[in-house]
Amino acid sequence: MLLRIRSRDGLERVTIEPSASLKQLQEAIANQLQVPVPAQVISIDKALLLAKDITSARAFQSFASGDTPLSSLGLSHGSVIFLYYDGERSVSGPTVQPSGIFGRKMTIDDLIARQTRIERQESPHCSGVSFDRDAANVFQHYVNETLAFAVKRGGFMYGTINDGNEVSVEFIYEPPQQGSEDDLLLMRDAEEERQVEAIAIGLGMRRVGFIFTQTISQNKRDYTLSSKEILQAAQLHAESGFDAWVTAVVKLEVNDEGSADVHFEAFQLSDQCIKLWKDGWFVESCEDLDPKLSRMNKDVVILGKDTRDVDNDFFLVLVKILDHQGFLSCTFPIENRMTSPSLRDLKLHLDRTKSFPFVKRISDFHLLLLLAKYLDVNADLPHLAEVVRNQAAVPEGFELIIESFANSL
Repeated sequence: MLLRIRSRDGLERVTIEPSASLKQLQEAIANQLQVPVPAQVISIDKALLLAKDITSARAFQSFASGDTPLSSLGLSHGSVIFLYYDGERSVSGPTVQPSGIFGRKMTIDDLIARQTRIERQESPHCSGVSFDRDAANVFQHYVNETLAFAVKRGGFMYGTINDGNEVSVEFIYEPPQQGSEDDLLLMRDAEEERQVEAIAIGLGMRRVGFIFTQTISQNKRDYTLSSKEILQAAQLHAESGFDAWVTAVVKLEVNDEGSADVHFEAFQLSDQCIKLWKDGWFVESCEDLDPKLSRMNKDVVILGKDTRDVDNDFFLVLVKILDHQGFLSCTFPIENRMTSPSLRDLKLHLDRTKSFPFVKRISDFHLLLLLAKYLDVNADLPHLAEVVRNQAAVPEGFELIIESFANSL
């Protein structure tokens, strides 16, 4: 039977007897792909391909006993197995006639393209990303309980970066958007984003990344990020001008007990990916292409092979995920969902929290964003956000104004 072996070198194939064992598969990989058995880590988990070294790769190893028959492991003709190996090997590519000798003349663009080698970036610019528990939970809960992971949803992450280059996400702003099974269209509202930035400045924060969900139908496919997701993430990363920008993915995955868990993953797109996007190398519409690949409009070199189709995993740098409890709450209704927050929601919120100090009652980004529609975005809004940042006493004038908004119904 034929098994497909996917490694950092792309997709290759080995042939083996249907009755073969795991040990015989490893020997076939050694003989047919020239990867020694001691250097191999094989798994059915595609996250193996993002491992940084052989030690971290072994955490994804799916199979234990070498004598186990492949059939009992659920492997059959055409199955995909992921391979990580330690060391280097020579991968033979197609024979290419040298341009400019017996073929056409090589142009400057051809020369530049042939010098562009797609390489993995070993380390991200940030040491990790820590999510405020409430902000992360409210985002995933809406997608899980209301949208059932049937359509995509996205948001901009705001927070800080410390001296150790760790990004902390304190709140998530969800812009107007339209999601489907495979696409996420952000309908950017310039005025609302100006209000968000004013609040962030007062809170001492900045936009630090983009978070989006993958749908259940996407999870059945063989990719980490699709080509459409790479393009959208690259555009937003480049727009930010922030090296430590984080792209986070939320998905529903089946655990060992057969039930579904919500799973967060975080990445940075490689510097090379962002440069290629800025330089216009990505083909933005290519419906016939496997979604795990991104097509370039010029040849690039990957492991000695000339190609225009790049495995998206080459562009991803894994980022460690942590969590923390920040000073902002996340109990106020979220903007741009099925129903919009209103002054009635403000009154209900203030009534529900009347036992707390006033600054605690308004320490919610989504509440501040509602107030932004009624306050001066250049003066009042940053000032109020700074009061929240310092957890100081709210000036009496602000308190009276906010109470009057709530009672204006």
